Amino acid sequence: MSVKVRFAPSPTGKLHVGNVRTALVNWLFAKGQGGSFVLRIDDTDLARSTPEFEQGIEDDLTWLGLTWDERDNQSKRFDRYEEAAARLKASGRLYPAYETADELDRRRKVQLSRGLPPIYDRAALELTDEQKAAYEAEGRRPHWRFKLEGKRVSWEDLARGHAEVDTASMSDPVLIREDGLFLYTLPSVVDDIDMAITHIIRGEDHVTNTGAQIEIFEALGATVPGFAHMPLLVGADGAALSKRLGSLSISDMRDQGYEPIAITSHLGKIGTSDALEVAESVQTLGASFAFSKMGRSPARYDTADLDRLNAQALHVMSYETAQPRLAAADADLGEGFWNTVRGNLNKFADVVDMAKIVKGPITPVIEDAAFAEAALRLLPDVIDENAWSAWTNTVKAETGAKGKGLFMPLRLALTGQPHGPDMAAMAPLIGRETIVRRLKGEAA
Repeated sequence: MSVKVRFAPSPTGKLHVGNVRTALVNWLFAKGQGGSFVLRIDDTDLARSTPEFEQGIEDDLTWLGLTWDERDNQSKRFDRYEEAAARLKASGRLYPAYETADELDRRRKVQLSRGLPPIYDRAALELTDEQKAAYEAEGRRPHWRFKLEGKRVSWEDLARGHAEVDTASMSDPVLIREDGLFLYTLPSVVDDIDMAITHIIRGEDHVTNTGAQIEIFEALGATVPGFAHMPLLVGADGAALSKRLGSLSISDMRDQGYEPIAITSHLGKIGTSDALEVAESVQTLGASFAFSKMGRSPARYDTADLDRLNAQALHVMSYETAQPRLAAADADLGEGFWNTVRGNLNKFADVVDMAKIVKGPITPVIEDAAFAEAALRLLPDVIDENAWSAWTNTVKAETGAKGKGLFMPLRLALTGQPHGPDMAAMAPLIGRETIVRRLKGEAA
């Protein structure tokens, strides 16, 4: 059986790290198995879905390297959902209910006060045709509930092992609202059947829903796919991340300078037994992915880890990969420059400041004029890769300065910064003429 999975986001907002972790794990599992990945836009809520958010979803996934093999929109498939609903109605599994939200809320409160579970009592199944007609005459429109069989539904979960849900402890789920809008469950099942989805991979907050969905698959005479329910994300402090997801949108992270491979490496490895290191590519992530590596505890999302992986991705980035971006940032000073400075980058945009150190002008920091004068007098005529060592040894012998007292004044004079790339490599890039001017205290 060829593996086929799907990611079905709603175009009602930006993709955030929670969404993307689900998309990523689906993609990694499919590609690791030589299977296919379907992007299915859940735009059945026509009032809230927008073309802008839909385009944003595509842009974010493409930027992350999560390309899809098939693509569809649920808004184009309403006829299929109507057909499935008609089949379920004809078999008695989908029935109309007329209670208002207030009436249902009062019933739940009464049930709780009596120590009973607050599940729907199926009162609608007792309605006569006359009572239904009376409700219709009042202007009420029914919502449609799926009649659960009230049994133990079990499956072998790829992430959790053996799983069971007792549908007798659940309310019959509403599949169609009073206004005729299909809720997520029925379109999702119908699409999974039509698209031959073999595995449904999502967060563990959907475990209970799976029991009802399996019954819908069976009621429609379809093969039930496999399931995997991943532990949810929490923050570094262990608190729920859901309320902060709005500030963790992928488009915002892109604007903040994060590398796509850092994001996918982070989301693909947290909560697993793999070392939290940046991957060579998203393809290599897929080749090494296995649900057996995934723990049962919530996965901790820590931006400090992401920052470390982002720097790591830049430190190993080749000049060939970086060159177009360097050119766009007016910071392409050649392969030697890139190889010198990349180990000091946290975000790619930092390279602009590194280029300024070479191109200037910068304001040198001269804390000891006499030391700077001596260093200038002893400066070699040729500044190559060996010049720094020879120069600093000569300055040390002349001034008696050593260690930080020797190297820091020279770094401050030549770069204006207390930290940065290896000065033996930077000095030839800066050039002798500029070094002379900076040692004199001139902006250059």
